[in-house]
Amino acid sequence: MQETIRIADAAFEERLGYKFSTRELLERALTHSSAVPELRAADAEEAVSALLPKDNERLEFLGDAVLELLTSEYLLATFPEWTEGQLSKSRARIVNAGSLEMAARRLRLGEHLRLGRGEEKTGGRDKQTLLADAFEAVVAAVYLDGGLGAAREVLQRALFAQALEERGERISESDRKSALQELLQGQGRAPAEYRVAGESGPDHQKVFQIEVKKRSNALHGALWDNSNAQKRKAETECRKRQ
Repeated sequence: MQETIRIADAAFEERLGYKFSTRELLERALTHSSAVPELRAADAEEAVSALLPKDNERLEFLGDAVLELLTSEYLLATFPEWTEGQLSKSRARIVNAGSLEMAARRLRLGEHLRLGRGEEKTGGRDKQTLLADAFEAVVAAVYLDGGLGAAREVLQRALFAQALEERGERISESDRKSALQELLQGQGRAPAEYRVAGESGPDHQKVFQIEVKKRSNALHGALWDNSNAQKRKAETECRKRQ
């Protein structure tokens, strides 16, 4: 059984692109709190409490801080022209639970979690919260094992590159709406307003015209098709033209 787990963990390390020197860190990062009572019961004869299984909650706490730091560093280096507001909002998008869950799924992290029987029965390996938390714990384990440089490389491969590739439009166009509002505010003007100036086409393939206005003057308009998501894209096009 233990040999099977070691082989599986080695496969995870290969996908992660990092091999742990201290394997206990990886094991702890993959251990959910629901599994600890059962694992400790199985190791009840172990006399040294320090060697008994521990859950990954403390590693999650550290991983959250490491993620915030390295994501901030990455955004500063990648987007030198961005304001503090743009950087903060983009960091929030990259480190939110949905983004971390996607990173965990790419690594097939759920397959390697140590879960209690109850959590296993309720689909714990597929739960967003468990996957996102475990990803944070793995980041912390890499940091403790190999330092900040190792954690940076893992995040570059597992999170940052994909965040730009999969959500590039949203990340690179981050906060244009706020940027326009800040510009107008800095010039002492009233905030811009967005409205649907017109729409056409069938319900399943609508074409919207979005207009951005300040006071009574229209600044620019843009056309975009399809659903409500497309309305937001049209708003982005308007902001890009300011």
